[in-house]
Amino acid sequence: MAQPDRGNPFSELDNPFQDPAVTEQQPNSQYATLDVYNPFDKQGLPPPYHEPTAQPPATLPTSQFQSTVTPAAKKPSPTEPKNYGSYGTQESTAAATADLLRRQEELNRKAEELDRRERDLRNASLGGTSLRQDNWPPLPSFCPVKPCFYQDISVDIPQDFQKTVSIMYYLWLASLGTLLLNFVACLAWFCVDGDEGSGFGLSILWVVLFTPCSFVCWYRPLYKAFRSDSSFNFFFFFFVYFFQDIIYVLEAVGIPGWGFSGWISALACLRKSNVGVAVFMMIVAVIFTVIAALGIIMLKRIHSIYRRTGASFQKAQEEFATGVFSNPAVRTAATNVAAGAAQNAFKP
Repeated sequence: MAQPDRGNPFSELDNPFQDPAVTEQQPNSQYATLDVYNPFDKQGLPPPYHEPTAQPPATLPTSQFQSTVTPAAKKPSPTEPKNYGSYGTQESTAAATADLLRRQEELNRKAEELDRRERDLRNASLGGTSLRQDNWPPLPSFCPVKPCFYQDISVDIPQDFQKTVSIMYYLWLASLGTLLLNFVACLAWFCVDGDEGSGFGLSILWVVLFTPCSFVCWYRPLYKAFRSDSSFNFFFFFFVYFFQDIIYVLEAVGIPGWGFSGWISALACLRKSNVGVAVFMMIVAVIFTVIAALGIIMLKRIHSIYRRTGASFQKAQEEFATGVFSNPAVRTAATNVAAGAAQNAFKP
């Protein structure tokens, strides 16, 4: 040990860390120091009881080892990136922009239509029906004849009855088109058979007569009946349309000489060996039959709707009386008649 310092009272104590037995390491010592100890090193220790003893790998030849490697164990080669679409291209962007512009135009058009309908409804609620411009029949602006009626089913008719009124409107258009086809069929029959001149002349009369009369006498009363829930217009429609259905049935039957290309006229033309004209007349007869059947069905349907609305004949009479006495022309005529009767009574 080192000699203690005589001048330092604490130097008399031995310093254990200066002992050569501690400062000198023995490299071949049985115990390792903490610096070189690794608790995870399992070298020299037996494996746990639950693990099998590791066997050294067998040495195989290089050729045999290469043959044992399966193709699935090989590293897959990098693939090209998949193409999930060209949404980022200029073409797709232009198409999307055009679609958005088209939808915007449709929305603007619908907004304008809704504004127009709102104005029409406001005018109708305020009694300003005279402010609405007539739009039927839809004639061009250069035509000297102007529209005579205002018609807008989506505005005037309640939503529950719009489909019914639309069907009747298309039925009237179908009857008009069939009358035109009937005129062509009668003309063809007159061309192959000169004795059918009367039927051809009557076909012209039916087109000229039935087209305006059917619109004014049964379609407009139906339109006004559903528009204002008018019992009088309902009764007027039922009265006229009953005879209209009878005319539809006569058109489908086709009595020769009456100007209708129905079944009897078509078969009569077929017996005279005019096959082409007879086939055309049969087509017209089929259309007449369909229109007659639809007319009967719609008459029953509208009558059931009328029964559900609570209308009655008494209500129709009251509406008729109110409409007659509120008409200025009727009031003026009644006043003139009463004044004339009073003057005649006081004359000597």
